[in-house]
Amino acid sequence: MEEGGIFKTIKNFLFSNLNKQLGIFLFFLLLSAVFWLIITLNETFEKELKIPVTVGNIPRNVVLTSTPTDTLRVVVRDKGWTIFAYLYGENRPMLKMNFKSYDRGNGGGMASNSELKRMLEQALESSSKVISIKPEKLNFFYNNGERKRVPVSWAGRVIPEQLYFISHVTYSHDSVEVYASKEKLDSIHVVYSEQLNYVGFRDTLTVTCNLSHASDVKVVPERIAISFHTDVLTEESISVPIHCINLPEGKVLRTFPAKVKVNFVAGISQIRTLKAEDFSVVADYREIMLYASDKCNLYLQRVPEGINRATLSTKQVDYLIEDE
Repeated sequence: MEEGGIFKTIKNFLFSNLNKQLGIFLFFLLLSAVFWLIITLNETFEKELKIPVTVGNIPRNVVLTSTPTDTLRVVVRDKGWTIFAYLYGENRPMLKMNFKSYDRGNGGGMASNSELKRMLEQALESSSKVISIKPEKLNFFYNNGERKRVPVSWAGRVIPEQLYFISHVTYSHDSVEVYASKEKLDSIHVVYSEQLNYVGFRDTLTVTCNLSHASDVKVVPERIAISFHTDVLTEESISVPIHCINLPEGKVLRTFPAKVKVNFVAGISQIRTLKAEDFSVVADYREIMLYASDKCNLYLQRVPEGINRATLSTKQVDYLIEDE
């Protein structure tokens, strides 16, 4: 078909009687929708709005220890047009509390329900009526720069897959600055993460999480990354020399055998670096003298960090005490 014929076919289709009727129908459908929207938005509605609140004009020597921004849930009654503007307009309502106006002293400030309602009435259109406010009052806490640095630790349930274990944990920040009243600071010795819940992983798990703290305590930073490094558990043993403790000068304790095996469970990567000197197996001369026997007891005195279920292959050995 020639190009002119194609255009003619399209023109005939667009301007056919059927399409004219469809166009008229769509026009009146759109017009009715517009009228319906106008009528609906002209009615009165009650709607809950989330209105942000900030504390402003804070003195230089003051540090807010509570969250500086909060949100009010306010039920407002007004025409649909106004409610629509509150929800989707560019100038959405917000409150800014003047620090000095609401400072109650002793490290805290508060805006009562009536004060919040008064501020809302100033921020909203004059036609709007405030039905309810949640929370009914707003509190903020501060100090004059008192702080201290405390270590961070994780909390919760973090369990790798069977045959794996957490060999060590690293933090993007191993300590944080804590701002609070002096009484609170004295009682805070560690800051924990929010409750974590991760089960059944093999590779290193890295989690970005919030730090848990009271509402009147400020923590910097408030979010950190925690990495849980895994390793494969395996059973191993190592021969360790037996040493004698509380031995008087001029005396020598000889044990038979001179070494004893220590059985343990650890990660493969750690086992490669272990040496006999990392462990300590001892016999106590005073105990030998106190309880005369042909055998002496052995004790596992020192085990490297990260070693699990360490036990001695034997807990008693023959011995001989000689003069040097």
